[in-house]
Amino acid sequence: MELDKDLRSRQETRELMEQAEKAFHSLRTFSQEQLDRIVKAIRDAAMEHAQELGAMACSETGFGNAKDKAEKNRFAADRVYRAIQDMKAVGILKQEQGLWEIGVPVGVIAGIVPSTNPTSTVIYKAMIALKAGSPIVFSPHPGAVQSTCKTAKLLAEAAEKAGCPKGAIGCISTPTMEAVQELMQHKHTRLILATGGGAMVKAAYSSGKPAIGVGAGNGPAYIHKSADISKAVRDIIRSKTFDNGTICASEQSVILEDCCADRVKEEFRKQGAYFLNTEEAGKLAAILLRPNGTMNPKVVGKTAQQVAAMAGVTVPEHTTVLIAHETEAGPTRPYSREKLCPILALFVERNEDTILKRAVEVLLGEGAGHTFSIHATDEAVIRRFALEIPVSRFLVNTPSSLGGIGATTRLFPALTLGCGAVGGSSSSNNISPLDLINIRRVAWGEKQAEASTTSTPTLDADLIESLTQEILKKLRRNEQ
Repeated sequence: MELDKDLRSRQETRELMEQAEKAFHSLRTFSQEQLDRIVKAIRDAAMEHAQELGAMACSETGFGNAKDKAEKNRFAADRVYRAIQDMKAVGILKQEQGLWEIGVPVGVIAGIVPSTNPTSTVIYKAMIALKAGSPIVFSPHPGAVQSTCKTAKLLAEAAEKAGCPKGAIGCISTPTMEAVQELMQHKHTRLILATGGGAMVKAAYSSGKPAIGVGAGNGPAYIHKSADISKAVRDIIRSKTFDNGTICASEQSVILEDCCADRVKEEFRKQGAYFLNTEEAGKLAAILLRPNGTMNPKVVGKTAQQVAAMAGVTVPEHTTVLIAHETEAGPTRPYSREKLCPILALFVERNEDTILKRAVEVLLGEGAGHTFSIHATDEAVIRRFALEIPVSRFLVNTPSSLGGIGATTRLFPALTLGCGAVGGSSSSNNISPLDLINIRRVAWGEKQAEASTTSTPTLDADLIESLTQEILKKLRRNEQ
């Protein structure tokens, strides 16, 4: 029976890839204006169904809460749309004397979807893929199949009504490891866009295909003595409780200098945080990780009260976050690791030097290249840490989860956050449509002959456009 399921899932994947490749042959002829109409239709459908899909994702996975899931759907639809609506991703991107740049769609994209954000990730990836002129086939997490496929189906229907070729948005309805392998290694797959656990991201990079994969988040938050402490604590709690901590850019630890630790801890208590005593912290630590050292999925996206109850710890009814004192970082120290729920580690250090050392230690243990946040008004300390901390997103005075994805900062709004080389990722960007294209450069020689000093001839706009269309037609014929 299991063999039949594997065979069916592989066959379904092959059919989806063939449909996507056929769709690509049409999409590659589309202008940016045609693609933009499709993206607008995706945005509108996602906004219309944001609440329904959020509730469905929460119900199916048990992660987070329906209200915040719906808000993430609206973020992925409207905020991303507004960021890309005037962006040029295909066709001529730049025209200079002697040099043109042409945006070229990469082809069929394999989109790996995590269980923590199964609907918002589909909305976001579908929008940036189609904006860049490429079809996308999604592989859902086994624990989020229904919500992922439902989202993909709604978006595909809306896109097709706006002129998108059938098959440009596909989704595997029977996800198996065999299907995922088929998707990532299929001859039509041109790029893998992987968001998920470490094993999945590693598989994407090992597939032999170009891949953009993102690693674990484990961002420390440093509250400097110059910070507005009340606001800093409020930002951290808001961030850590949004969708019950399932955004990978959310804070995982707080680092304080000894001189202001008491003030900060008192502020956390005022705002509903519960500090675990030694016995309680031990009970909670025992359930955070599985025996193999990976995060226990049972705690992911649960409230502080729910996680505490799992560990047999009683906390006040309105507890916002659970905080455990920590003195070390590393693979065997659960509180120093990524915790996708409202739990924070608290490090208290002697001075700025030891704080910097601890932050780097935490990140190199897990989360290198991802995100770090600081709350401070002293620009000198901000500059010092920004030059030393090994991350791609260095956030100042903002909730880390919302700032990291670009909701409360000027970063590109995204739900796939590159970690750069230090984090084992091929990009350090918040992934946008411009990460999903190739750029073809058309370059003129600067001298017509060895003895000539004649400069590159100036071409008028009409001639440039005429030549470009001829080049594109020939390239399409050659590629076909």
